[in-house]
Parts: sequence; structure tokens; C-alpha cells
Amino acid sequence: MTFDKIRETCLAFPGVTEGVKWENHICFMVAEKMFCITTIDDGAQDVSIKVSDEDFDKLTERDGIIPAPYMARNKWVRVERYKSLKPKEWEQYLSQSYELIKSKLPKKVRESL
Repeated sequence: MTFDKIRETCLAFPGVTEGVKWENHICFMVAEKMFCITTIDDGAQDVSIKVSDEDFDKLTERDGIIPAPYMARNKWVRVERYKSLKPKEWEQYLSQSYELIKSKLPKKVRESL
């Protein structure tokens, strides 16, 4: 997996925008709510995403995946290296993160996406 592929996958979801926050993080958002955060520093490969409760426990047991700082209580994980997940897993978890965040949006906003 590469940053470009992660970006392409995220931007393919309906209503997604991207922006830079905290000076060096690319954030992918649906209705201004973040569902994927990645660092744009040279050589950095960390990506933070929201996951289900079950996946949070399962993923944080794997090498290279930790509870996301400041967001672990909300079931976010930080994938420290792209190779920590297989390409199909990236697609699955990016989609899951998008859907989890989208599901919390007001009905009117969800219907407009």
C-alpha cells in the first residue's frame, strides 16, 4: 500500500474531502468529520482510522498497529507502517472507518451524500 493508493481509496467514497490539519497531517473527511488521518512528513507511513470495537482489540494485538494517541478511547488505531495491513485489509478498514463516521452524521446529511 502507498499513500497515493490510500488517498485514492478515501476520495472514492461519496462526499469525501481532504484537508491539512496540525501543519503536517492529511485528513480525509465526510461532512467535515475525520475518518482517516495520515502524516505527510518525509518517510512517515502512519495512518489513523476508526474501527469497530471488535476490530480495535484484534488489530492492536498485531505488530505495527497501536491504539491511536488521543483517540484510542473512541476506538481509533494507528497503523505505523503501510505493510502492517494487506491491500484488501486497507480497503476493508478504510471503508469501515468511513461508514462508522458517516453513520453518526445527521440523517439529512447522510441522505445528501
